[in-house]
Amino acid sequence: MAGDYIITGGRPLNGTVRVPAAKNSVLPLLAASLLCSGPVRLCGVPELADVAESLALLRSAGCTAERQGADVRVDGVPGSGTLAAGPAGRMRASILFCAPLLARLGRAQTVLPGGCRIGARPIDLHLAGLVQMGACPQLEGERLLLTAPAGLHGADITLRFPSVGATETLLLAAALAQGETTLRGAAREPEIEDLAAFLNRCGGRVQGAGTGTVRVQGVRRLHGCSFVPLPDRITAATFACACAAAGGRVELAGCAPRLYAPVLEILEQMGCGVVRRSDAAVITRFGRLYGPGRVFTGAYPALATDAAPLLAAVLLCAEGPGSIEDVIFERRFGCAAGFAALGGRVRVEGRTLYAEPGGTLQGTVLEAPDLRGGAALVLAGLGVGDGSCVRVLDAGHIRRGYADLAGDLRRLGADCRAGRTGTEAGRQTKKL
Repeated sequence: MAGDYIITGGRPLNGTVRVPAAKNSVLPLLAASLLCSGPVRLCGVPELADVAESLALLRSAGCTAERQGADVRVDGVPGSGTLAAGPAGRMRASILFCAPLLARLGRAQTVLPGGCRIGARPIDLHLAGLVQMGACPQLEGERLLLTAPAGLHGADITLRFPSVGATETLLLAAALAQGETTLRGAAREPEIEDLAAFLNRCGGRVQGAGTGTVRVQGVRRLHGCSFVPLPDRITAATFACACAAAGGRVELAGCAPRLYAPVLEILEQMGCGVVRRSDAAVITRFGRLYGPGRVFTGAYPALATDAAPLLAAVLLCAEGPGSIEDVIFERRFGCAAGFAALGGRVRVEGRTLYAEPGGTLQGTVLEAPDLRGGAALVLAGLGVGDGSCVRVLDAGHIRRGYADLAGDLRRLGADCRAGRTGTEAGRQTKKL
């Protein structure tokens, strides 16, 4: 259920967070399970809204998809090439489920994917690559129908931009396609490597994942497996930034620091202490924060676009100026209006958020604009030191990527709790 977040800042954080499995790996892995002729078990999957939507998509395709404790189990051959419109329309990753259905059934029908409104997120790269592999797309309004009358075949495909989603779609399509597929200009994110490792564990033949050129030799059949997804580097970045905003000491366990190295490097530049271990990092902030100067996002291994709003929340607490430019999405900083309402001296010009020192943060009521922007407003609330309350009204965005953000922060010592649903809380706005 969607709920709100109520934060009273001024309390430093202290403790350990075990980083869960990555949402951005789990979702393509669930899509990949449609390719498998045997059962798939994904271990340690967090209870996210997007995971629930993905399980609904799998069930709409005719598979059994259910939680078993902390794990998710998927079984059964898809019997329907039509994905449920509700879940598909609410989630960007729903497009990933089309390629496996196309490969198994020769047909996939869906609606255009939803997700956060952070800028243009076209699927033209997905479709262009699938066309090279033998697919025929038909788009009528919001309805997308893909067919492959003669099946999918290998192709030599060059992406004009290293799109993570398009790379994943084409890996999924190529796994069972006839012949070899060469994908040039591929995304290099760790989640791409995780997907390739899963496919290979199931009998696939993928080489070069994590580089700009990936080669896939199609096989006739994939079997199932048990697989542990990699840890969520964006969740790790979230709690690193939370510690920077609130002060204190937080250990991030179970996630290699190299996966989110740019965030750690920027926090160090701002005055935080960072101790790196093989699969953990310790973040401390007991003094002043300094402006980081100009910061840019980019394709991996550069600063992740998802981390940009989280770092922007830290800029509100700095004693010097800083700016973050997001080169991926043109509306990444929907949270800027909330920062300004808190008292932060921020402005957005084009794709760049600028923050100046001198603002006095104070409690108010805010509305989460999207997943990471909503989390950034919660982090900004941690930095409000006058004892006033910040309420972040959320329509379900934050739960898409965090199973229990309020609870995790509270266990670290923050005064953060989940409140009533947005409709009911909205009636209380004037009383805060």
